[in-house]
Amino acid sequence: MSTQKLLVIGQGDIGLPVTNKLAQEGLSVTGLARRERSHYQLDDSAKFMQADALTLTVEKLKDFTRIAVIVTPDEYSTSGYNDSYLSICQHLATLASELTNLERVVFISSTGIYGQNEGEWIDEHTAPVSPERDGSKIILQAEQALQQGFGNKAIIIRPSGIYGRERLMRLRKVKEAQKEPIAAKDWSNRIMDRDLVTIIINVLTIDTPKSIYIATDYAPVTTLELITWLSEQVGETLPEVDDKKTAVTGKRLHSNIPLAWLTYPDWQVGYQDILHH
Repeated sequence: MSTQKLLVIGQGDIGLPVTNKLAQEGLSVTGLARRERSHYQLDDSAKFMQADALTLTVEKLKDFTRIAVIVTPDEYSTSGYNDSYLSICQHLATLASELTNLERVVFISSTGIYGQNEGEWIDEHTAPVSPERDGSKIILQAEQALQQGFGNKAIIIRPSGIYGRERLMRLRKVKEAQKEPIAAKDWSNRIMDRDLVTIIINVLTIDTPKSIYIATDYAPVTTLELITWLSEQVGETLPEVDDKKTAVTGKRLHSNIPLAWLTYPDWQVGYQDILHH
């Protein structure tokens, strides 16, 4: 890896720790973001490029051997997704033929691209049913733009619901005085944010990655089971079942992440960590 030159486009909640860990491991890594360096808590040994990804040229990218695209939209709207995920991937794809040093471009997508919603099991070989959400449709188009531009150099990571010590939406819901009744058979999937950082680093640095990773833990769980368990852990009232919602919904994701990459192989291990911090 000593000859690799890595670029991480996006220095948000996931991109920044990816850049910092790569730098701490002694690798040549550049973080790219739109604001000046002082805005980001970058490791001193990481390089930095202040730029809008849509303005990147062959000249600026020609030395990089591996690129990770870890972006979030400025706003969660159709135009926000178009202006971030899709525009960046389309722009990079137009430069593909001239980036002769580039071996790999890793795109952080989403399992939202799977429109399946009847409790189906999904693995890396499952073709996505067209998703209902416009944002998810646009992310799927972004994947396809990269694959068309870069062929087998394009590696897709699809994370499920990201949670962590600062991502506490479920815990907040558990502590609400008036809990909404919960459907009995709504499946959900999650990945701890720290594990996602590890996954991205491994996919960037191993010799022969797979073309698609479903970045999720090893234990899909119904929302009802999760909220009930969390409520018990923190001594809150248990949720009621919504008798009107009897259909099986959601999906069950079959992880293809090596178990050795995961510190939190299931949601209980992850939430125990959060509750004890």
